[in-house]
Amino acid sequence: MSRTVISLIIENESGATSRIVGLFSQRGYNIESLTVAATQDSSLSRMTLVTRGEPRVIEQIMKQLNKLINVLRVSELTASDYIEQEISLVKVACIGSKRDEVCRLVDIFNAKIIDATPKMYTVRLFGDGNKLDAFVAQVEQTSEIIEVVRSGVIGISRGEKALRA
Repeated sequence: MSRTVISLIIENESGATSRIVGLFSQRGYNIESLTVAATQDSSLSRMTLVTRGEPRVIEQIMKQLNKLINVLRVSELTASDYIEQEISLVKVACIGSKRDEVCRLVDIFNAKIIDATPKMYTVRLFGDGNKLDAFVAQVEQTSEIIEVVRSGVIGISRGEKALRA
């Protein structure tokens, strides 16, 4: 089963996101990641979702999404070159020499400490999912992770290709 990133332009109306999630739920498809926000046109929203499936299942999903009334455009980003990013906030318990080790990892991963207390750091990290996973795995080897929050995937096509309403 291949991982697929789908981007949609939808009407920014009550229930539009619910109808898309309902389509997945009714057909037994799983959504691994879902992000939605208004675009520069406040009447429209951009949705990025990640799912897994065989090529025929993904084709079925794309056809069903195109049939929904509030969906204006659908693009399978993984079908061509694209950029994918996430943001993560990681709260780490660290005292004494563990603070230095966490700071070293923050530098290596090009992250940033955005909150610090005598016993905790909160770290902000941008990147693809593999980078975020690797950071968490490395920090777990030296310190206790208290909490992890991830934004979910956002994506955009590379080059001239653009998704517009």
